[in-house]
Amino acid sequence: MLDDAYYRKADEILAKYPREERSLIPIIHEIQETYNYLPRDLLPYVASKIGITETKAYSVASFYENFSFEPKGKFIIRVCDGTACHVRHSVPVLDRLHTELGLSDKKHTTDDMLFTVETVSCLGACGLAPAMMVNDEVHPAMTPDKASALIKELREVAKS
Repeated sequence: MLDDAYYRKADEILAKYPREERSLIPIIHEIQETYNYLPRDLLPYVASKIGITETKAYSVASFYENFSFEPKGKFIIRVCDGTACHVRHSVPVLDRLHTELGLSDKKHTTDDMLFTVETVSCLGACGLAPAMMVNDEVHPAMTPDKASALIKELREVAKS
């Protein structure tokens, strides 16, 4: 069960959009931007407010890979493993991140909710391969050592 603050925030977001089915994606996108994930308990609430079924809301939210029902860390790290990045050794970068952060293919977020590591098919930065993205910032020509240094830097940022 979510705290009432989640529903109040959802109401603020809902107020910006027409109460129609076509508003579902922008509404849940904004909710996800607010919390770094899409709280499952908000979907039935949003669905009822815009006049669609709960099933419809879940089917849309689960269809698009961009939406996540799992809480994510403050720093969302996306490691590209597309062809250009893969051949330029993105896997050792991902392996280093997993080792340093205690993560794996099954566990993506650190217990302190500071880091989430995801593998993506392409960041659209092939000329910068291997590329990694932290939140909205692209980091080019990554190496395992550069990834370690970046993690250390992000930990310092989080402390301040």
